Amino acid sequence: MLSSLQIQTFQEQGYLILPGLAGSDFCEQVLVYAQQAVQQQSQPIEYEADTRYPGAPASRDAEGGLTSRRLLQAYARDPLLAGWATGAVLSQPLLQLLGDGALLSQAHHNCIMTKQPQYSTATGWHRDSRYWGFARAELVSAWLALRNETIQNGCLLVIPASHRWQVQPEQLDAAQFLRSDVEQNQSLLAQAIPVPLQQGDVLLFHSNLFHAAGKNHTAQTKFSMVFTYRAADNLPQAGSRSASLPEIVLV
Repeated sequence: MLSSLQIQTFQEQGYLILPGLAGSDFCEQVLVYAQQAVQQQSQPIEYEADTRYPGAPASRDAEGGLTSRRLLQAYARDPLLAGWATGAVLSQPLLQLLGDGALLSQAHHNCIMTKQPQYSTATGWHRDSRYWGFARAELVSAWLALRNETIQNGCLLVIPASHRWQVQPEQLDAAQFLRSDVEQNQSLLAQAIPVPLQQGDVLLFHSNLFHAAGKNHTAQTKFSMVFTYRAADNLPQAGSRSASLPEIVLV
């Protein structure tokens, strides 16, 4: 159960860390699964070349182009992953934040992030809601650290309370990333902080929170499992990608 202070922190800051929500045994089980899936190229996978981020390989045929970035459709891959996504340990805080009848979206996140050494790319400042089509940009993502996450291996960076900002179109580039070359953004970017996590920690964050991530400069892959949830009355827009897959009700 979240305390009233934790709920207030999430509402004000746009994110909340839940230390040690998953046990080390569970994290290690998921790591074994993820490592095998990467090795066996178990589809569907998003590759570094697919991200089109600055510095990413130009194509899947280029050097490093077939470096996996995300193991997609995690919920449908294995009961181990589905059990976490809808299990009581994670559902309870999500239901407190989103209300009864909250649902897991299979169309967004729903993946294991596999940020690998050498060819991993940094992710610029963005809001996840830029990709999504719902009645309100008020979803919650749950990010589980399967290994320790640090600045060195590309942990998430956030700008606290940025989920409340009103941002003008000229502050964003064509892909809806926050521009670093715009003067009015400089004071905003100066507020950014890293969010290091220990194995088993969960980061809950608002879909309108500006966040980014650095490259993995270590010799070990950083694995993270991420799912996204909406309130019962926050419907996906008809015909959009957000409405393209069935959703799972939390109980």
